[in-house]
Amino acid sequence: MDFSFSAEQNAIRTAIQAICAQFDDAYWLEHDAHGGFPYELHEAMASAGWLGICMPEAYGGVNLGITEAAIMMQAISESGAGLSGASAVHMNIFGLSPVVQFATEAQKQRMLPPLIQGRERACFAVTEPNTGLNTTQLKVQAQRVGDQYVLSGSKVWISTAQVAEKMLILARTTPLKSARRHTGGLSLFYTDLDRKRVQIREIDKMGRKAVDSNELFIDQLEVPMDDRIGEEGEGFRYILHGMNAERILIAAEAVGLGRAALRKAAQYAGERIVFNRPIGQNQGIQHPLAQSWAELEAADLLVFKAATLYDQGQPAGTYANAAKYMAAEACFNACQRAVMTLGGYGYAKEYHVERYLRESFIPRIAPISPQLILCYIAEKVLGLPKSY
Repeated sequence: MDFSFSAEQNAIRTAIQAICAQFDDAYWLEHDAHGGFPYELHEAMASAGWLGICMPEAYGGVNLGITEAAIMMQAISESGAGLSGASAVHMNIFGLSPVVQFATEAQKQRMLPPLIQGRERACFAVTEPNTGLNTTQLKVQAQRVGDQYVLSGSKVWISTAQVAEKMLILARTTPLKSARRHTGGLSLFYTDLDRKRVQIREIDKMGRKAVDSNELFIDQLEVPMDDRIGEEGEGFRYILHGMNAERILIAAEAVGLGRAALRKAAQYAGERIVFNRPIGQNQGIQHPLAQSWAELEAADLLVFKAATLYDQGQPAGTYANAAKYMAAEACFNACQRAVMTLGGYGYAKEYHVERYLRESFIPRIAPISPQLILCYIAEKVLGLPKSY
């Protein structure tokens, strides 16, 4: 059993760190204050070829695994970019996994290269206002009309829709009551985000202002048959392929964010003099920070165990969920301890840790709640009765 990264994996981390070094704390402070998509980071990642880290080489990708993608996303977050930086490229890494796995060759040739090259951006439109995590109850309708579908309905919490040209959307092609199984009747489409037919309303939120979150109101959006991925009615099965990858990646990002906060806190504790001694000399400061280091390292091991299982084609759902849960909690603890270590300065934006704390809620909330993860583990691992 070897817990070390390979020379190639370490080289990926070093390369990503070099790109992120171009975007300092002041860059992210500005984007946190005034918003605006971090185009410069996105373009730098695209120019270096990293947006296709998990995509096949045939379409311009690097053809590496989720393990390497997790290393990359963690490095972005840990640089101080946090979730503002990671979310700018997050969708590229996991979002089009269903296209890679289930699209036709012609669709892959058409859809993947522009995304990998950074010429197009995509949003992931699954969540709806009244269904929450109960994805099988989605209500956006996709009605077949001749050689196209007509979509209508609403989606919510759709990231990057303000800047996206494309949309991966899950919609109902068969009414739920007519579907042969509760997971059936949903179809997956990768299509143009036509703003004449899709009204996009940005949600003003507490953190990660650099990457927009939105409500989408879809009115008679015409989608060609050629934009449907795989078979009609099998969309739910297709998106499951990307869900474990997403959990692993956001867990890696959470560990990175927690490490960024811990780095700021430890530096401040070593420099801040009160009562003629650095506050970091006090065990009341040392112990919480040391505890966060241990929590983050433990979560990190779980992240890369899940990533390894995923890349080996083994069942990874349990560990992907557990990694997301543990990393999110460790991240939140590290961020709030960083704020408390800095005291009043921790509350000041110029010291950055309050931004980290606000962003730490994202991996706790999304893409699945901690409570539902615990329900999943209780049922699938411990054999307890299903509670929901």
